Amino acid sequence: MIVDGVDVGILPLELLEGKIRFINVAKLPEKLVYVETSSIERLAEAIEKLEIRGAPAIGVAAAMGIAVAAWNSKARNYDELKRDVERAAERLRRTRPTAYNLFWAIDRMLKKLYVLEGEDVEKVVKALYDEARKIQLEDIRNNIKIGMYGAKLLEDGDVVLTHCNTGALATAGFGTALGVIRYAYKVEKKKIKIIATETRPLLQGSRLTAWELVQEGIPGTLITDNMVGYVMSKGMVSKVIVGADRILLSGHVANKIGTYTIAVLAKHHGIPFYIAAPTSTIDPKSKEIPIEFRKPEEVRTVLGKVRIAPKEIAVLNPAFDITPPDLISGIITEKGVAYPPFEESLREVLEK
Repeated sequence: MIVDGVDVGILPLELLEGKIRFINVAKLPEKLVYVETSSIERLAEAIEKLEIRGAPAIGVAAAMGIAVAAWNSKARNYDELKRDVERAAERLRRTRPTAYNLFWAIDRMLKKLYVLEGEDVEKVVKALYDEARKIQLEDIRNNIKIGMYGAKLLEDGDVVLTHCNTGALATAGFGTALGVIRYAYKVEKKKIKIIATETRPLLQGSRLTAWELVQEGIPGTLITDNMVGYVMSKGMVSKVIVGADRILLSGHVANKIGTYTIAVLAKHHGIPFYIAAPTSTIDPKSKEIPIEFRKPEEVRTVLGKVRIAPKEIAVLNPAFDITPPDLISGIITEKGVAYPPFEESLREVLEK
């Protein structure tokens, strides 16, 4: 798909009449599977099971889910429709606690619902569909802008290390951190290479980022998570760019578990460490970030298929960690790059 003259790559989410169509990324890289559903419960489970994952993608999916709930409602008036939509919104809100884009998108859809109080059901449904599609297109365009601003930080010969998956599959299209890489390599034709971490325990780097790099023809090398110190100590990394699931105004960033470790190593080796995320990831009110803890079997097995630990062993499985602002060189958004002190620069970004 081409947006504003840029090839945004594969679209992981589509809003159809009365249903949503999405790529089940849990099936990659073995096979590319599309799922269509009109069920909010099925959509919520897809988010919980990481069939849809990545903070921007989760937000867009939630917006689409609310639109689908409205479309399929049997409501005869606004109040009945409001009840059905709010029920869908509440179910989607319970799926994953850390990614701020989820709550941002749900609140935006409900705001659109509430300003249409008393209107005909048909008019409200159309407005919610229009809003969901607007959120989808905005995310794609914002990602392109993130790519444009971020690409200015890269030079010919750079080797960029990235963690988890932040490409088209994790967004509405194009990607955030991987979008920066895509823009630099594809649009600006910079000679860069990528190092992708496998990202235990669910291997989003090896399964998804590696798959996207191969699909795009971008030169990349896959490493295990515990090789990061080695490649940095050997001078094999020029810059680090990762995504984010929630950013506080203080500059504290929640991202996939292992990000904090990489940031500490980058600081020790004098390597610039950047975050790439849309402003919909910035939480302007919270002082703390809730961390999601996931099922022990994700650690005791490899993707639930191969057992690598006894069933009886206790497991700690936080899905995210928090990187403090003193380890972050800059935060790349669709409105420009925010630099320390982040309390000031992130406020300025949000006010633009």
